[in-house]
Amino acid sequence: MLSFLATLLATPAALTVAQQVAQDSLTAGPPLEAVHYYYDEWPTGIAVSASGRKFSNYPPGLDPTIKNYTVAELTGMTTETPYPSLEMNSPPGGRINYTTNPASVVIDPADRLWILDTGRVALDNGTLLTAAYGGPKLIGVDLTTNSVIQTILFPPSVAFPDSYLNDIRFDLRPDLSDTAGKGVGYITDSSSEGRNGIIIVDLGSGESWRHLNGVPSVRPEGGFFVSVWGEPVYSNPGNGQPITPLTFGVPLSSDGLTLYYSPVSSRTLYSVPTSTLRSRTPTSELLAQSQVLTLTQKGVSDGLETDSNALIYAGSVETNSIVTYNPLNNTVQTFVRDPRIDWTDTFSVAEDGYVYFTENQLWRGAAQQGGVDRRIKPYVLFRAKCPGGGGKVMLM
Repeated sequence: MLSFLATLLATPAALTVAQQVAQDSLTAGPPLEAVHYYYDEWPTGIAVSASGRKFSNYPPGLDPTIKNYTVAELTGMTTETPYPSLEMNSPPGGRINYTTNPASVVIDPADRLWILDTGRVALDNGTLLTAAYGGPKLIGVDLTTNSVIQTILFPPSVAFPDSYLNDIRFDLRPDLSDTAGKGVGYITDSSSEGRNGIIIVDLGSGESWRHLNGVPSVRPEGGFFVSVWGEPVYSNPGNGQPITPLTFGVPLSSDGLTLYYSPVSSRTLYSVPTSTLRSRTPTSELLAQSQVLTLTQKGVSDGLETDSNALIYAGSVETNSIVTYNPLNNTVQTFVRDPRIDWTDTFSVAEDGYVYFTENQLWRGAAQQGGVDRRIKPYVLFRAKCPGGGGKVMLM
């Protein structure tokens, strides 16, 4: 009998019970530091100034429960102050007079805050109304005086009534071709109605124009599927018609020569020369389309950003991580991985050598969950040290 028991316990099945099996560590890279907890409004963007001031935007076009303010300065670990003022966030006649639906806030190399406004208002049921002239705009704010210094309105031929201006990156070099000498901004139009493309705005003349209208690289991939924390994610406001989201990010290369972009509904990173985008000759659109490059697969991302070492940071929502793309060797590497990472919405690489990013549970919102809001506050702003001494790209 004892011999039989010894033989039984020595079998592979018995040994397996007592063995440790390999498992995912769930973490990688540098430690994350929580910088701010959002208990009030739902954030998307983050911008960090040279002195360390931090600003976020809260787009009611994506979340109609946002009522108090649409742009704020983060004044403490859990406190926020409407910016530049409460009056500008809630003017007489409603937000249409200032920021209807700010999709992003970005601080340029000259340390000015820019607010990109889609000009589209959402009803309480989530229906996104079309924009009228005067709504889609770019607002520049002097951080020293906390006052608006420039407002650029986009004409209906550039920002269509159903456009959704989503993100912007700046190049302030005075010698850029085809500009008035005060720099340009490159903007994504990520409209769910489908007229996607890249908008270019001349900060000196105030003129704006479009390129890459509706080309396959700015459109969602057919049959696209994504999951976060093991759950399938669709745009599903409760009408039984799941549609994949379209938002896409737009980082600028550290030398300003290349614009990178990727729709959320894609795992592919693309690029196009910025000189081609600035051109407005009769054949410039043909040239722009011919110069789009397919670079690599990098996971499913919302926000994208660049540092001074030319690394492209991208969220990877399916792997709870942030990856970096190195254009020098065309490789993708995991930068940081943490179970608290779910939907990395926006990045800001600051002059302090940190990359800041918002985790806002977008995929748990009512518009993705059949009309049921499953988000759990607080939303979080994290930061991590840039590898290799990287910092903010300063094109000026």
